Amino acid sequence: MSDVMEPMIHEDRLPGHESKLEPRPDWEPRYPGSERLKGKVALITGADSGIGRATAALFAREGADIAIVYLCEHDDAAKTKDIVEKEGRKAITVAGDIGEKDFCERAVKQTVDELGRLDILVNNAGEQHPDEKIGNITEDQLKRTFQTNIFGMFFMTQAAEPHLKKGSAVINCTSVTMYKGSPKLLDYSSTKGAITAFTRSYAKNAIEKGIRVNAFAPGPIWTPLNPFGGQKPEDIPEFGKDTPMGRPGQPNEVAPSFLFLACEDSSYMIGQILHPNGGDFTSS
Repeated sequence: MSDVMEPMIHEDRLPGHESKLEPRPDWEPRYPGSERLKGKVALITGADSGIGRATAALFAREGADIAIVYLCEHDDAAKTKDIVEKEGRKAITVAGDIGEKDFCERAVKQTVDELGRLDILVNNAGEQHPDEKIGNITEDQLKRTFQTNIFGMFFMTQAAEPHLKKGSAVINCTSVTMYKGSPKLLDYSSTKGAITAFTRSYAKNAIEKGIRVNAFAPGPIWTPLNPFGGQKPEDIPEFGKDTPMGRPGQPNEVAPSFLFLACEDSSYMIGQILHPNGGDFTSS
């Protein structure tokens, strides 16, 4: 199966390589599968590493074939593909920038052409850039963050919807920062607020076709995003320690939220946000 290769126009170090991260995040599913996604096909953005990899692994264990959409971390994507195939499922890798509408259309087309259908869209990919003051956020950075985090979600969903049938699911990734605020992630937090509003609004639109749309809002999760530029280096040793649980979460602790929203267990839920965040109370 061939990969789609796109020009690199993204920020230079994000989202980062999981293969270079120490300690390595925990992605392995923690229980046997029960065929809750048997025969389904899922397209997962940012599936090469972090939460995306853990979700791909869990979906595969539950019976789904996976389209691994990622930016340029080819070693990580190859590892995720191997993980899915070792679960006995098919996987394809599709490299490119979700901030480009044409790429999203090609990614969906390749998924349907090579895997035969599309049942689940997981809009997981994102980027963030810490800044102490609002004046430090450049116009290019502001546009880039919105292009990836919200435009990319729109573009991918627009491309996917014609292929989604009754019973399909769209799952978006917002953030605890949308609810708590984050003084050093002003542009990122703003996109997450937009994603939450998009989720609730699109849920009421898509249910007319029988498509369920929900989201989840993770707290601090140990993935390549934060150590490789998503946080100030001096903040990394304390990452996640301000949660009531006193630590960051692991990707395989939040992937089950995606599974719940993808399968029939959540058949009476639309427009809802799950909160695996280490104990921070939010108003949903």
